[in-house]
Amino acid sequence: MPEFKPDHLNPDHLNAVIRAINSGPFFKHMSMQVMALGIGSATVSLAIGREHMNPFGGLHGGVYASAIDTAAYWSAYCELPEESGLVTIDLKVDFLAAVDDTRIIVVGQCIKAGKTLCLTEARMCDSQGKVLAHGTSKLMVTRNKQAISDVVAYTGSDRLPPKFLQK
Repeated sequence: MPEFKPDHLNPDHLNAVIRAINSGPFFKHMSMQVMALGIGSATVSLAIGREHMNPFGGLHGGVYASAIDTAAYWSAYCELPEESGLVTIDLKVDFLAAVDDTRIIVVGQCIKAGKTLCLTEARMCDSQGKVLAHGTSKLMVTRNKQAISDVVAYTGSDRLPPKFLQK
């Protein structure tokens, strides 16, 4: 098994992970896609439609929270050993502006990845770059629970290449 070093990430693994994540039913239901994963970062795109609106015609707060949670969560993925998983234990979302666009982009950043906890944040912006929401998340690091192998099993995705390359 290769030594764990985030700078040895396998790009084929990341591409396969993105395909697996995006094939999940919740992501399809939300019209949400992980666009990119990297060391300490994740980018998520969400196509806004009528199904995302609350009864008042505004974007439902749960959509803000789901998008922030997703980008924050996946921003920590590349900094962890292959068999590690994550569970969100705390999510705080600040709603800063109404969404008046049909697409939002959420960029997650891993602030600190530890052995047992990760602290992450995410910003949701419209297509002009206006910040619509900001959130922070604390994630518990697990071993062989809620790991990428569980995503593969649940979505029926192809077996993933190794996460890290030997160098």
